[in-house]
Amino acid sequence: MASTEKVSPRDRLLDAAARLSYRDGVSVGIEALCRAAGVSKRSMYQLFDSKDAMLAASLEQRVPRFEAQLAHPDPESATPRERILYVFERLTAAAADADYHGCPYLAVLVELKDPEHPASTVARGAKEGMAARFRAEAAKGGARDPELLARQLLLIFDGASARAGAGVERLEDGLVTTTVNLLLDAAGMA
Repeated sequence: MASTEKVSPRDRLLDAAARLSYRDGVSVGIEALCRAAGVSKRSMYQLFDSKDAMLAASLEQRVPRFEAQLAHPDPESATPRERILYVFERLTAAAADADYHGCPYLAVLVELKDPEHPASTVARGAKEGMAARFRAEAAKGGARDPELLARQLLLIFDGASARAGAGVERLEDGLVTTTVNLLLDAAGMA
């Protein structure tokens, strides 16, 4: 039986911040966020110190889902190469969606430009986490320079994500996975 519990105002605000900031950018107004969440501005300020704090909390809440979407469904049997390629296969699939606007964490970093902004801190942490996972897989797969390979993979991910999100590149033609395979070969990964 489905739960009849209502979603809390905090969760409604975090969901609205996630949806609207992804679609419209982080400059979305407080009125629009509160209206979308069905929460008064007064309640919003009782729950969060500022819109910036709410945006950061919204980004933080989405990190586990973002990571899970990119994680190979059978990590124990997949090789490091397969686990890396899966990330780019998921990116390709996501980019085919009409509502795709790129990586939400990269978008925040580009739009805010303030490294001290609470949302920038969360977004940078998400991207550093992705680089760490690439580095770990590169090391497991025998890459000659796992750090360099992780940086290169993140550059490809972010570039492909940004170009697809801006609507100037379609990823369905295999360009991204072909490029990643060439890079993995050049790095000496099995």
